[in-house]
Amino acid sequence: MIAGLEPAELPADAIEVARIGEAWGVKGWFKVLPFSAQPEALFSSKRWYLLPTERGIPTFAGVVKLAIKEAKEHSDTVVATAHEVSDRDAAEALRGARVFVPRSSFPTAEPDEYYWVDLIGLDVMNRQDEPMGRVRELLSTGAQTVLVLESAAQDKVQERMIPFVSAFIDEVDLAGRRIRVDWQSDY
Repeated sequence: MIAGLEPAELPADAIEVARIGEAWGVKGWFKVLPFSAQPEALFSSKRWYLLPTERGIPTFAGVVKLAIKEAKEHSDTVVATAHEVSDRDAAEALRGARVFVPRSSFPTAEPDEYYWVDLIGLDVMNRQDEPMGRVRELLSTGAQTVLVLESAAQDKVQERMIPFVSAFIDEVDLAGRRIRVDWQSDY
């Protein structure tokens, strides 16, 4: 166990947002590999919850809490330092750890902006109230984001993709757990 790491429970609304990479410098900074091109959740949360690496020999067990002093973008990566990590050896011992932050600590989204994690699991209906499926994942194609829907039809799983753009998305109702689209069921 790394000295100073406090055992913790993973919050009920915890979302995995990154992995810890290699040590950066000699003063306890480490690289962070975010899962998002816009890692605001890492910057807005001052408490990260870590699970040990799944590869190699873990240097700690169970869930631990890390009190972040600073996280920032540097060149084309994210770097961070924490109160419990005072030198390069301690930073290197975190390598591979999975980083979780509470969903409640994410910055508030702008109107008509959504976190992907909030869209996963929503039911999708078209304008004719025909069920289109449930959002299984989202893909970034560079030009746009695509909803990947999954539905059961005739004892097999069917996959459908719908661009997540205003031309096809009529309404996102997070409270009602559904998305209404302008899309035909036979397309």
